[in-house]
Amino acid sequence: MDEGLCHESDSNGRSLEIFLRGQKQQSARMSVWPLVVVLAFTSATAVVTQDGYEWTTWFNVDHPGGRGDYEQLQAIRFYYRSKVCNSPKALEARTTNWISARDTGEKVHADPTVGFWCLNDEQGPSRNCSNYAVRFLCPRDNTDNAEGFWGPWSDWGPCSALCGQMGVQVRSRNCQSKSLPCRGSRLEGKSCNGADCPETGCSLKCLMGKVNAECDACMCQEHIVLGSVRSSGGLTATGAAILHAGKLVTLTDHNGHFRIPGLCPDGNTSLTVSLQGHASLDIRVPRSAEHTSVLSVHLERAERLHVLGNPTSKARREGQTAAFCCRVAGTPPPDQYQWFHNDRLLGKHSDSTLVIKELRAEHAGEYYCRAISPTGAIKTNPATLTVLGKDEPSCNPKPESHLIQLPHDCYQNSTDSLYYDVGKCPTATCAGKLDNGIRCKDSVVYCCGVAKMEERQLTCQGYQLPTMVVTKCGCQKCVDTKAVVRGRAIAADTGEPMRFGHIYMNGVRISRTGYKGTFSIQVPPDTERLVLTFVDNMQKFVNTTKVLPFNTKGGAVYHDIKLLRKKAPVTISSTETNTLELGEVEGQEPMVQIQIPPDSFYKQNGEVFVGNVKASVTFLDPRDVSTAAAAQSDLSFVGEEGDTLPLRTYGMFSVDFSGEEDGEQLNAGEVKVFLDSAQVKMSEHLDKMKLWSLNPDTGLWEEEGSLQIEKKKRGKREERTFLIGNMEIRERRLFNLDVPENRRCYVKVRAFRSERFMPSEQVEGVVVSLINMEPTPGYSSNPRAWGRFDSVITGSNGACLPAFCDEQKADAYSAYVMANMGGEELEAVPSTPKLNPGVIGVPQPYLGKLNYRRSDHEDPRVKKTAFSISVAKPSPNEAEEGNGPVYAFQKLKECEEAPFSAAHFRFSRVEGDRYDYNTVPFNEDDPMSWTEDYLSWWPKPMEYRACYIKVKISSPHEINVRSRNMGGTHPKTVGQLYGLRDIRSIRDMDQNTMSAVCLEFKCSGMLYDQDRVDRTLVKVIPQGSCKRDNVNPLLQEYLVNHLPLAVNNDTNEFTMLAPLDPLGHNYGIYTVTDQDPRTAKEIALGRCFDGTSDSTSRVMKSNEGVALSFTCVDREATRQSVFQALQNPQGQSVASVVRGESRPGRRRQGAGGANALRNSRRRSTRNPTGRRTKTSS
Repeated sequence: MDEGLCHESDSNGRSLEIFLRGQKQQSARMSVWPLVVVLAFTSATAVVTQDGYEWTTWFNVDHPGGRGDYEQLQAIRFYYRSKVCNSPKALEARTTNWISARDTGEKVHADPTVGFWCLNDEQGPSRNCSNYAVRFLCPRDNTDNAEGFWGPWSDWGPCSALCGQMGVQVRSRNCQSKSLPCRGSRLEGKSCNGADCPETGCSLKCLMGKVNAECDACMCQEHIVLGSVRSSGGLTATGAAILHAGKLVTLTDHNGHFRIPGLCPDGNTSLTVSLQGHASLDIRVPRSAEHTSVLSVHLERAERLHVLGNPTSKARREGQTAAFCCRVAGTPPPDQYQWFHNDRLLGKHSDSTLVIKELRAEHAGEYYCRAISPTGAIKTNPATLTVLGKDEPSCNPKPESHLIQLPHDCYQNSTDSLYYDVGKCPTATCAGKLDNGIRCKDSVVYCCGVAKMEERQLTCQGYQLPTMVVTKCGCQKCVDTKAVVRGRAIAADTGEPMRFGHIYMNGVRISRTGYKGTFSIQVPPDTERLVLTFVDNMQKFVNTTKVLPFNTKGGAVYHDIKLLRKKAPVTISSTETNTLELGEVEGQEPMVQIQIPPDSFYKQNGEVFVGNVKASVTFLDPRDVSTAAAAQSDLSFVGEEGDTLPLRTYGMFSVDFSGEEDGEQLNAGEVKVFLDSAQVKMSEHLDKMKLWSLNPDTGLWEEEGSLQIEKKKRGKREERTFLIGNMEIRERRLFNLDVPENRRCYVKVRAFRSERFMPSEQVEGVVVSLINMEPTPGYSSNPRAWGRFDSVITGSNGACLPAFCDEQKADAYSAYVMANMGGEELEAVPSTPKLNPGVIGVPQPYLGKLNYRRSDHEDPRVKKTAFSISVAKPSPNEAEEGNGPVYAFQKLKECEEAPFSAAHFRFSRVEGDRYDYNTVPFNEDDPMSWTEDYLSWWPKPMEYRACYIKVKISSPHEINVRSRNMGGTHPKTVGQLYGLRDIRSIRDMDQNTMSAVCLEFKCSGMLYDQDRVDRTLVKVIPQGSCKRDNVNPLLQEYLVNHLPLAVNNDTNEFTMLAPLDPLGHNYGIYTVTDQDPRTAKEIALGRCFDGTSDSTSRVMKSNEGVALSFTCVDREATRQSVFQALQNPQGQSVASVVRGESRPGRRRQGAGGANALRNSRRRSTRNPTGRRTKTSS
């Protein structure tokens, strides 16, 4: 950690220094930073109590916005020159809340002569500096505000440069005042040129030795340079090139040593050391009077180019200027940039920034850059430039159609449905009010959004339902959102959590897992590719690097991180040949062998290790389908042209070597890898097989070498063919046997809220995963091994998953597809008893060619959460195959923008018996759909507060309960509806006459303008003949003590002005705030089910943490519940149920029937948002 230093002076003017050293940390950065600077002096500090000094008033000239809080002495003196001395003796800092800087736990910096500053970037994830004020210790009379005066400057001194060189001339002046200090510098310098050198044939001048015949180096015949070169990991660097003045001098021998006679040790002679796969290094021969100089060189692995920042899409008007920038890093860095417009090279642009002035319509399209260096090339993602006419509207003012589902008792006869079109504006980028400045990223991002809304009153059964309808769209500032990834890190075999593991990003620890393996990480702004590495402190699991997709619109996405368990180590001798066999499938031959020759182990300092070695090699066997989710990274590499391309794996292995006695990590050189060619069923892959290592910072695989076919004998008679390659085990410990695969396609998948599969009920934020399978020849329905694992997040128009495909053989590749949302698996469309193309979403005959099968096709006991297909590439000669669901790799954009009518595969999610209605529509899957309105259920984007109240019901039947939420105390919303929440109670499995419900209500608090709070007027209404029995005494006491008090004369319901405070389980109120609305609701629901404030449960505990109790009359149900009605098949009208028309003889089963089994205490913790979706009638 840094060392903080604060200065003051004693009475004799001597400098006193006070240090506070931070605790050493194992990682490069901590999430909580210790204070590193002492900023306040107490009475124990001599200078504070000495005569002649006093503290100034407190100053606060900056706030912690932007980069941080800067309370600089120069700025303070600019505003308050008469109140602060020029040279304070000390300073003291505190927050505006009167908390001393030493007690804030923040990393800050201070110097009495400079001031105080605190940087937001240094405070750890999701934390900014406090707002600080400072004061200074100055002389009582503050005489140092008076200044002395300078005498005249002296003449310029002589130029210090030799001939042909540049130097400096200096002049000085003296302060004429003896009692007052002078401000400014006493010395001043300027550059100068030395005299012209005499004309000679060679201009090189040697401080030591003589100029060589080529006049490019100084040579000392009696001096010898000896050197040793080590590669990354401390291994000997055989064949490293040593260059002097750009010319090859020698190569290192098999021990990594070199010898160069005649070089001068003058301190100016430099050598360049170059080795394949490593970054070149320049070293200087140190100045010496000895006859021999010894150099020791340690090379680092060359860092392949990787993209730090892609160009961003922009919307501009004709005549304006647009700039695109790409940021690419690597060692060495890029030395050339190329820009492309619609895949056409722009020849005149070779910088990392592309500027286009005087925009015209033909400039519209996609732009990307390609960076090039000696290590290769890489392309950025494309950015789209939209060029609008000068008078053309940025956004279509006419809203798109958007249907929301109405409450069960609000059937609309005019439309003959429970849906109403409230309209919506697409969240597309628009031009906005931007100046003509040249910038890589717009300081303000504009999106199409709601410009005007109108209130409509809908007639329901016994009441009027207000709803806000979008009537006009316009261009405005985009809603600020934050993206979050969360999930669990668990063992792939048993589900055991990785407890308190570390999570790294770009080599820096940014978070850790909890006791149950859970984690939550806010995605840093401008992140294009989220690469995280999970490290187990207990050493049970292999370090796992994952590329996690996230929702760029904002919100949380859930991921299960599957970890491979480390293989138990075996003891081997470093002086013998050791062979390790890899293969995890019982009854089958090992796939891979690793052969380590004698004396191949090295310590980290490069010394040869002698002794016993603990060797643990964990193999991910692709013949075991269950390991697919544990695959590292996303199996991608960067090709020669800079494109990011897919790999097909034949096995990954993680290597861990350590000394038996001290446990020191060991490296190994000259390791041979044998891949059994019989395991490669696709013969065309034999010639393309390569060995790769994973870069944990970029998540990309980098080539280590190729494999060659050789025949080897096993035993006396058996001869086998192997693919053999060489490798070195250094700082990277994860390797892969892969082939690049160019037969690629995309598969279109959509997720829905119900089995109605309506366009308006599509779900965003679902993680859809695809496992590529390689079939056994002749048995296409029995895949032999998996080859690749990919995951994509669904957006407003579904998701396109990359997959391997083949046009000639429809069953050459098959795939399993799964969908997951918040840890809950979604259900695929059934394939039995017969295929229904209309439900599956793919027409015949293409569906038959794709061979669609749900996972329970053969065995109904298997889960219904996946389907398999043969990934048959669409034939250009078959018209019905040109409209999805499989698209050629070149048609990604067509896949992403495909209309709903185009073929696609489907998943559905059973939402449960609940319904949400918001007066101002909002899609919780898309935070950017938030609308600035006083009646918005969520008043503040990026800070979502979910509130639930727990209600216990005494009744032999499950009861539907509603919360009606209205403005209570705010003058803008009083008496107006925020929204409704309906949910059915869950029966207690131990008490047949008891059930409970966790009912959401709108939290009290500030509205969107952040001007004043509103205490929401909440009515809890059981739907039936019910009577309120009890109100939690603590809740009742709180409501009485926090006026106004709502009237509660009707015992059939309960009314309250929602509390402002997060009360907790003792009151039966559960409140959680999060950056994602679904996450906040899930956590609050889990606590409500459990009846605690710090734990969660998926089982309803009816008697724990209850706020209200009702008793409902025991009567036989003669009609379907409203929730059953909402889940009716499309062919049955919901209206008949709402109007009370039941089918003859249809009776609900008693407590022991099927309904009792279905309505157990289990729940789905995800909350529905079925209304806020795009659809067409």
